[in-house]
Amino acid sequence: MNTRITDGLNYFSKLSPRRLWNATKVVSSFYLSKWSKKPIQWGIPISITFEPTTSCNLRCPECPSGLREFTRPTGMLNNDFFQKTLDEVYKEISYLIFYFQGEPFLNPKFLEMVKYAAMKNIYTATSTNAHYLNDTNARKTVESGLDRLIISIDGTTQETYEQYRIGGDLKKVIEGTENIIKWKKELKSKTPHVIFQFLVVKPNQHQIKDVEVLAKKLGVDEVRFKTAQMYDYVNGNALIPTIEKYSRYQQQSDGTYAIKNEMLNHCWRLWHSTVITWDGLVVPCCFDKDAKHQLGDLKNTSFKQLWKGNKYNNFRASVLRSRSEIDICKNCTEGTKVWA
Repeated sequence: MNTRITDGLNYFSKLSPRRLWNATKVVSSFYLSKWSKKPIQWGIPISITFEPTTSCNLRCPECPSGLREFTRPTGMLNNDFFQKTLDEVYKEISYLIFYFQGEPFLNPKFLEMVKYAAMKNIYTATSTNAHYLNDTNARKTVESGLDRLIISIDGTTQETYEQYRIGGDLKKVIEGTENIIKWKKELKSKTPHVIFQFLVVKPNQHQIKDVEVLAKKLGVDEVRFKTAQMYDYVNGNALIPTIEKYSRYQQQSDGTYAIKNEMLNHCWRLWHSTVITWDGLVVPCCFDKDAKHQLGDLKNTSFKQLWKGNKYNNFRASVLRSRSEIDICKNCTEGTKVWA
């Protein structure tokens, strides 16, 4: 718990008066939009996600990167483009996420981008499969100023781990974690805050307690359990866990499955965050993995113009009007009423 408090204090230490004022405008815009059913946006995002790359070394079965099934091109985020975009918004944003699709550490300039954002006093986070956290990269990661490192570890034995993380090596994940924690101690750094993220699926649900034990043994700061999104779930899926708490889906009387939460006509993400793909496209959120709902292209338009432009406001309006008609919203738990 102490490490979580330290992590929270670290984030709040980066909130300048200008960032706080922007956050106030974003929050008030969101609630006024919910009340009026009209899209209002006075601020710019509190949080921005940049996609370092769409490439990945693994072949996870419910991931477009892993399945190699993108309808958009694969590539790497350019450092110059990243810096130019960040320079436009860094005074207002407070949280920067370096992942969308793909494995961030495959981008050779990734840690340079983290360091640049850290110089702007922005809270930075990334998510990795930890296969590239060798001793050298682990030291560079700690030195970059990265604030949060989420490590995907979906099993505590190789047999279980590789059932979802196809092509993965649990030994590398553990060694990478050990390298990060070693260099935090060597460099007397409180960051990054290390999180084990356990995506609960049926093949690994019996190891929920085991991963907490492993995290404590290694010195990991926190363990988080995440429900898995399935593309094909209506007729059942071998990955759907039987522990109801960790499943997004519930079996119906006719034997089919449905998302167990009621969808509401609003979404906080459309007001406080955005996603920028490696090639400069802006999409609503992390559920638009194929960038079907392109709200603009930063190669042609400045971010602030795009954020308050017609395309973005029209999309917000469609969410307020009838969110259930938007394809990427149908498998999302954000802005839903939980019944189970």
